[in-house]
Amino acid sequence: MEAQHIIQLKNPSLFLFPKTSFSTTVKSPSRLSRRFRHVLLASHPSAAAPKREKDAKKRVVITGMGVVSVFGNDVDTYYDRLLAGESGISLIDKFDASIFPTRFGGQIRGFKSNGYIDAKSDSRLDDCQRYCLVAGKKALEDAGIGSHELLKIDKERAGVLVGSGGGGVTVFSDGVKCLIERGHKKITPFFAPYSLSSIASAVLAMHVGFMGPNYNISAACATANACFCAAANHIRLGNADMMIAGGVDAPLIPLELGGFVACRALSRRNHDPQRASRPWDKERDGFVLSEGAGVLVMESLDHAMRRGAPILAEYLGGAVNCDAYHITNPRPDGFSVSSCIKRSLIDAGVSAEEVNYINAHATSTLIGDLAEVNALKKVFTNTKGIKMNATKSMIGHSMGASGGLEAIATIKAIQTGWLHPTINQFNPEPAVEFDTVANRKQQHQINVAISNSFGFGGQNSVIAFSAFKP
Repeated sequence: MEAQHIIQLKNPSLFLFPKTSFSTTVKSPSRLSRRFRHVLLASHPSAAAPKREKDAKKRVVITGMGVVSVFGNDVDTYYDRLLAGESGISLIDKFDASIFPTRFGGQIRGFKSNGYIDAKSDSRLDDCQRYCLVAGKKALEDAGIGSHELLKIDKERAGVLVGSGGGGVTVFSDGVKCLIERGHKKITPFFAPYSLSSIASAVLAMHVGFMGPNYNISAACATANACFCAAANHIRLGNADMMIAGGVDAPLIPLELGGFVACRALSRRNHDPQRASRPWDKERDGFVLSEGAGVLVMESLDHAMRRGAPILAEYLGGAVNCDAYHITNPRPDGFSVSSCIKRSLIDAGVSAEEVNYINAHATSTLIGDLAEVNALKKVFTNTKGIKMNATKSMIGHSMGASGGLEAIATIKAIQTGWLHPTINQFNPEPAVEFDTVANRKQQHQINVAISNSFGFGGQNSVIAFSAFKP
């Protein structure tokens, strides 16, 4: 007969049981559920972190990546230009921005969907869906899944979870304008579906035939990371073998630009737009609005190995939570963000000491940049040996897509051993204390990497990656 072990939870307030003390009896601590072990570890920070997942059906690996960005639609080109320290920020010319106090952004130029979207669909879709389709299909290609290989996939066990913060905002804005100027009878029948944030995942699923889990997570700028977490959990729970996951947004339209101007969130460095996004620099004055898509193919290790897939990296774990503090500003003390980071590491089965690279959220805002640093210092008390950079310094803030684009940058850093610089570091904040890879790329052998994403409403998401080790 197996021994009985009594586990007393001494801080029940952490688990939403205020004013209640309780204990539980289990046959063996090794039989605690994954979720319960995480609860136990959160209660007892001194406890050893759980071991990394060993079950090949529950280990989640990255087998493909797809991107639509200010640097084009090719992953290698995208990362090469990041390594070169180029800025993709320019004056907006897709509409007349001269009336706005901010007249620049991360505008995608020369986007081509040839070979990925038929002409009829291409003319009807919002850019949000177009970017999703191209990035998603390119990710499948990168994963070695062309049209022939697609026939071999069990499509009922393959899903799509590409989120968007805003959805089809161009279709929505045009529909409102049509209603006001021409009346409701002139509104396109595509207005209702193509303005939805959920339709990007649905359209991609229709194109590739995936009939597994399919929905949209819209968590502002934390969207893509939240999608990665959810997609991985579908695989871990046995609901799917494969998920296409990530984020997409196309907010560079007058309505969205005007809205962020009204929030006083944007940089106004119109005279020098390429130096406008400057995370952690004392002269930062707001973020730079951008657009794009970043998508990963995530699979169980078992499924990837059975089909001989290329394995680019391993997804170790992630977490999501909320500040419950303010509609736009983060908590200055970084409490909820530090909690999210800790929970992501518990989910990943790694300790804080194993992390030596951080792809930061770092949007170039006065409050947000230092709030994130404050949170990181609560987790990583010794910053020596940890490198941290800001992808947004070059591509701007693409909202719900940012976590996807940054996940790709993180995985490429793991693959290549090179970290892209954080550009526009002229007068750094002394409180940062991390090595921010200022202005020049650096070589760095990554052990465990985390990528942070935080959004309006205090929505936080953190994910962890490493090189794949059999």
